Amino acid sequence: MNKIGFDNAKYLSMQSEKIQERIDEFGDKLYLEFGGKLFDDFHASRVLPGFLPDSKIKMLLKLKSIAEILVVISANDIIKNKYRSDLGITYDADVIRLLDVFKSKGLYVGSVVMTMYQPQPAVDGFIKRLNNLGVNVYKHYPIEGYPSDVQKIVSQDGYGKNEYIPTSRRLVIVTAPGPGSGKMATCLSQLYHENLRGVKAGYAKFETFPVWNLPLSHPVNVAYESATADLNDVNMIDPFHLDAYNTLSVNYNRDVEIFPVVNAMLEKILGASPYKSPTDMGVNMAGFCIVDDEVCKQASKSEIIRRYYSALCDARKGRISKDVVSKIELLMSKTGISIDDRPCVAPALQKSEATGAPAVAIELNDGRIVTGRTSELLGASASCLLNALKTLGGIDDEVELISPTIIEPLQKLKVNHMGSINPRLHTDEVLMALAICAVNDPKAKRAMAQLDKLKNCEIHSTVILSHVDEKTFKSLGLHITCEPQRQVFVELS
Repeated sequence: MNKIGFDNAKYLSMQSEKIQERIDEFGDKLYLEFGGKLFDDFHASRVLPGFLPDSKIKMLLKLKSIAEILVVISANDIIKNKYRSDLGITYDADVIRLLDVFKSKGLYVGSVVMTMYQPQPAVDGFIKRLNNLGVNVYKHYPIEGYPSDVQKIVSQDGYGKNEYIPTSRRLVIVTAPGPGSGKMATCLSQLYHENLRGVKAGYAKFETFPVWNLPLSHPVNVAYESATADLNDVNMIDPFHLDAYNTLSVNYNRDVEIFPVVNAMLEKILGASPYKSPTDMGVNMAGFCIVDDEVCKQASKSEIIRRYYSALCDARKGRISKDVVSKIELLMSKTGISIDDRPCVAPALQKSEATGAPAVAIELNDGRIVTGRTSELLGASASCLLNALKTLGGIDDEVELISPTIIEPLQKLKVNHMGSINPRLHTDEVLMALAICAVNDPKAKRAMAQLDKLKNCEIHSTVILSHVDEKTFKSLGLHITCEPQRQVFVELS
């Protein structure tokens, strides 16, 4: 367990060098569309063990003397109150978060771009809020006939109507809270305006997935397709790259479909397009940094199963259609995997069946399985967490790490004063109680010392976890799956 399959140091070096090469190819300036997450890229760290979640930020920090960032948000996403499910915040709130994080890292943030702008109270209110924070906001407008009417788009009636965004660095990173924000359109609009001003600017695209130089059926690429199943993204062979170079490369349908239009725009803006394929536009070097292909394959297969369970739960909550679940089921079938390949699932289900209540199982990094049941004092998640810490610390199962005399007052506080109908302690409450006990109890202290060993462990719950338990497990670095069943308060006989 926890084997390394990816050389992160090599990646940081190769990726920054590749971006620098692409800047030099164009001369004055490069607009780099940054897809995916600039930091906290936990998907990449799960399917490419060794890839650190903040790798992209670290790579950019190597280039920070020549880089600035444009954050793009679509007015439509503000109006629709679109949110990031992984963070539980709206896109406009995430823009504020991104600005703060970039600045805290020492990266220069030039401005925010409001795409698809039309006057709306929510949109104008957000622009005013950004202005109050000292952030410059530029408006880009809907273009009739986009993206097919290239003649109109690349004209004064198209990109020409967009506000020009002044930039001062050679590398302009264009990022957004999520897909569909208008990153590519922002880059091409800027190329149009820069060309009018005599600036030799170019465009490139950076997305970690799909990995273009891995096979189409490689689990790393299949895992990406499962992660984006709700977006209807499909990995495919890049036909333009195959035709131009007689070489197989992998891209995804949206880039392949839009490439003829993008290519025509580049030809009209620059006089000639520098690219023969969507793959040519990319600068991703991740595929060259895999050092153990088998490790990455196994990690990716595990991720596909996790995505399947996540889709089941999202469908149960009404967030996605069942078609997304069916798509991931098909991907699992093609990859030759099933839920039986997740070792912590069966023990959790067996414990739940035996007790008649929710249960949880954790697969530790050494392969041992620990289970937790629902009791009068503890929820299944809290119980399993304590049992895992006991196992890792070599503490007898009979030992009470937290005395009932401590748990019972906490339960009364929850029910009598905080309005909870469930007196059982959640994982965060158990950890706080354990931390207090650790002051005077050596065994509790030893249990607390095991928390770091839970990172990258696998956990399965027979019910959808509460927000509190899910957040705690994620903070500890566990990889979560749940049965698509609502958790209800259970009276034990």
